[in-house]
Amino acid sequence: MTAAEKVVPLAALARTVREERAAGRTVALANGLFDLLHVGHLRYLEGARAQADLLVVAINADVSARALKGEGRPVVPEGERAELVAGLACVDFVTLFSERTVEPLLRTLRPDVHCKGTDYSAETVPEREVARELGIRVAIVGDPKDHATSDLLARLRDARR
Repeated sequence: MTAAEKVVPLAALARTVREERAAGRTVALANGLFDLLHVGHLRYLEGARAQADLLVVAINADVSARALKGEGRPVVPEGERAELVAGLACVDFVTLFSERTVEPLLRTLRPDVHCKGTDYSAETVPEREVARELGIRVAIVGDPKDHATSDLLARLRDARR
């Protein structure tokens, strides 16, 4: 399967996830913007993959990326970000979402595990109440938040001066 084929709409992904879970496989959901792919992203996704048999990654669509990060973001368009993330060996499927949080995806996909990066704690995960309500385990994964796209962009801007 090519990276582009691993990028699927939510409805199709929901069917696939149901089939995988019926076959006894566990599913982890990770999410993020993934604007400029860096090693922190890879370590986060590898940590998420270690939590289950199948890793689904939800990527903020351009509209929600702008709402979260401001004008000028994302740098890389949603389709390209999705395909790049899908190309990572640890990622099974990718879908885009426009909401500010992945709560609707948790309700639709009902993964076994909801993975967040180390910039969160179990108490600060925005979707923690929905995860608790649905019986979804929350896992904090990845390395310390020493790599950030905002920092990379700032360094690039400084280098141009």
